[in-house]
Amino acid sequence: MNSDIHLHDVVALLGDLPVKHFETGRPLLLRRGQIGTVVMTYDGATFEVEFAGPDGRTYALLPIAASKLMILRDTPEDAAA
Repeated sequence: MNSDIHLHDVVALLGDLPVKHFETGRPLLLRRGQIGTVVMTYDGATFEVEFAGPDGRTYALLPIAASKLMILRDTPEDAAA
């Protein structure tokens, strides 16, 4: 379950997703593993995710169901004994 997704979390897509470029409207294919940032939460089951290039420019911004995302973590959690 991905209910622990929060604002500003870095997430990755669990599958390919066809979209349109944020500015130009040209078709793009976001691939499985594509990394984005949660910029808005809706109902705990859907999140607005921004995908940007190395230059910081947004190329896709769209709502995505939590079931199609995984959180990327950079620090470990303490294990329960």
